[in-house]
Amino acid sequence: MTARHGAQVLDIYRLGIDEGQATFETTVPTWEHFVAAKLPAHSHVAVDSDDDGDGERVLGWVAATAVSDRCAYVGVVEHSVYVHPAARGRGVGSALLAALIASTEAAGIWTIQSGVFPENTASLALHARAGFRVIGTRERIGRHHGVWRDVVLIERRSPVVS
Repeated sequence: MTARHGAQVLDIYRLGIDEGQATFETTVPTWEHFVAAKLPAHSHVAVDSDDDGDGERVLGWVAATAVSDRCAYVGVVEHSVYVHPAARGRGVGSALLAALIASTEAAGIWTIQSGVFPENTASLALHARAGFRVIGTRERIGRHHGVWRDVVLIERRSPVVS
């Protein structure tokens, strides 16, 4: 994921925000703010050539951030994955999670975690297929458009990194 993908990545993020089941965020940040905490080695896009051949169309993205700067957590990241609505059901999410798993394991990262709204059953199923397990549910963890929301905590522990 690079700045040349920025506008499309942010558009996919906006679509996720608008659907209301992907994040507590309600506005799209600037590209600079968006990537500030992201780990470049673990930020990936899935692309397809435009029909007219003049560039790439971003189908989805995945990005990870460090969960802490404490040395005990050096091998733990939190991630987000978003797929453009028109590209869903085509394996894009699975490919993005596979890329994230490959890059994090190559870097010695042993845990990938995230929080998902329980209503986002497609995301929970995608993550389960990629080897993530449910840790538990944080009940009424935050308000989203004035409504208390729960978040399902998920993680994938690497069978390779010890």
